[in-house]
Amino acid sequence: MKVGIFGAGWVGLVTGSCLADLGHDVVIRDVVPEKVAALREGKVPFHEEDVPELLERNRDRLSFTLDAGEVADGADFLFVCVDTPPTHSGDADLSRVWTVIDELPPLEERTVLVMKSTVPVGTGEKVRAGLDARGLGNVGYVSNPEFLAEGRAVADFMNPDRIVIGAYEAADGDAVEALYDGVDSTVVRCDVNSAEMIKLAANAFLMTRISFINEIANVCELTGADVTKVAEGVGLDHRLGPHFLRAGIGYGGSCFPKDSLALKQLASNSGYHFQLLSAVIEVNELQKRRVIAKLQKHLGRLRGKHVALLGLAFKPHTDDMREAPSIVLASRLLAEGAEVTVWDPVAKPNELLKGVTARESPLEAVRGADAAVIVTEWPELRELASPETLEAMSGTLIVDGRNLLDPDEVRAAGFAYEGVGRSSSPVTALPASEEEPAPTT
Repeated sequence: MKVGIFGAGWVGLVTGSCLADLGHDVVIRDVVPEKVAALREGKVPFHEEDVPELLERNRDRLSFTLDAGEVADGADFLFVCVDTPPTHSGDADLSRVWTVIDELPPLEERTVLVMKSTVPVGTGEKVRAGLDARGLGNVGYVSNPEFLAEGRAVADFMNPDRIVIGAYEAADGDAVEALYDGVDSTVVRCDVNSAEMIKLAANAFLMTRISFINEIANVCELTGADVTKVAEGVGLDHRLGPHFLRAGIGYGGSCFPKDSLALKQLASNSGYHFQLLSAVIEVNELQKRRVIAKLQKHLGRLRGKHVALLGLAFKPHTDDMREAPSIVLASRLLAEGAEVTVWDPVAKPNELLKGVTARESPLEAVRGADAAVIVTEWPELRELASPETLEAMSGTLIVDGRNLLDPDEVRAAGFAYEGVGRSSSPVTALPASEEEPAPTT
C-alpha cells in the first residue's frame, strides 16, 4: 500500500518508519524545511531507540516532502500525525488537524484518512462533516489512536497490546486493519467516538495510578511505611497488577499532561465535573514541588546553596523535556536563590532552563554541590553513591526522586538519603528557628 503521513514529529516518524518496515511505501510530509532536509540525509530530529536503524533499512520505501500534494498523490491511506497541544482554556488545539484537512487536494480514488493524533471525542464527526463540505465524500475516515511510549515506541508499534480501529464504514476499518498484517495483536473494532475515548481514558487511568501511589508514598513518609514494599504487595494482586505503581516526583512528557487537561475540559464542556481527574492533576503538580521541602529540611534556606539536578528528560531513554519535572525543580531552585547544575546523557537545557549550568557527567554536575537530586532514573545514576561522588560534593545529601537507589547502601556510603515514600535519613535535619522557619510539606 502507499501511505502518506502528515507530520514528521515523534508519532509521525515512528509510524511511518514502522509501516515502511511492514512493507508499505511511505511518504512523510512536514512544514519545516530544515527537518525535511535532515530526514532526507537520515538524521533523526529526536532521540528514540531503533528509529535511525528503521530509516536506514527502509530508505527505498521512505521519502520526505514539504508538498501536501505529493504526500496525497496516489495514496491509499493518509495518516494525520500532527500535534494537538493544549490551549489556554485546556482544550486541545486542533488547528494543525484542520490545516491538514484544508490542504487535501482533490482525490479521485478512494482514500482513507486515518487519525493518529490524540483528539477530543467528537472530532471525527466534525472532520467527517468538513470533508463532505469540501466535496471529499470519497475520503473515508478512521480513528486509529497511538499507544506508543517514548523510549520504546518501535517495540510498542510492532508488538502492541491492542490495535484500536474506529470507522464509519466497515470497509475502511477493514482496510486499516490490513495495513497491520504482520503485527500480532488484538484488534478492537468500534465506532469513531469510542476509539477517541479509549485513548484519553487509557492515559487518564495510567495517570490516576501514578498520582495514587504518590499519595500513598506521602502517607508512608508520615507513618514510617516503605512505599516500595507497599507497591510490591499491592501490585501482586491479580486484580491490580504492578504497572505504574512506582512512586516518584510526578509524570510529564508530551501526552499525559495535555491529555489529562483535554479530557477534563471535554467533560466540563459536556456539563460534567471530572472530580477524580482534577485531583490526579493537582497531586501531580504538588508532587514535583515536594523535593524543595526535602532539600530545605536538610539545607535550610536554599539561597547560595548548590544543587545538582541529575536528569532533564521526563523519563529515561528519551530527550523529551516537555512538561518534565526538571523544569519545575530548576525554576523553583533558581527562584529560591540556589545555584543549579544539571546533567542528562541526551537531553540538553532549553529556553525554559535559563540560569542553570550543564555538565558533561554526573560527577561534574555534583562537584561542589550541597545536594544531588535524581530527577530521571537513568541507568548511569545507579552508581551515584560512590566514594568519588562523596569526595566531589560539598554536602552529603542525595534526594532520590525516583527511588532508584537502595537507601541502606547510600547511607552506608556516607550520604544522607531522602527518597519518595521512604523513611527519612537518620541524619538530623536542621532545627527550626525564627530566622529559618521549618518548611511545611
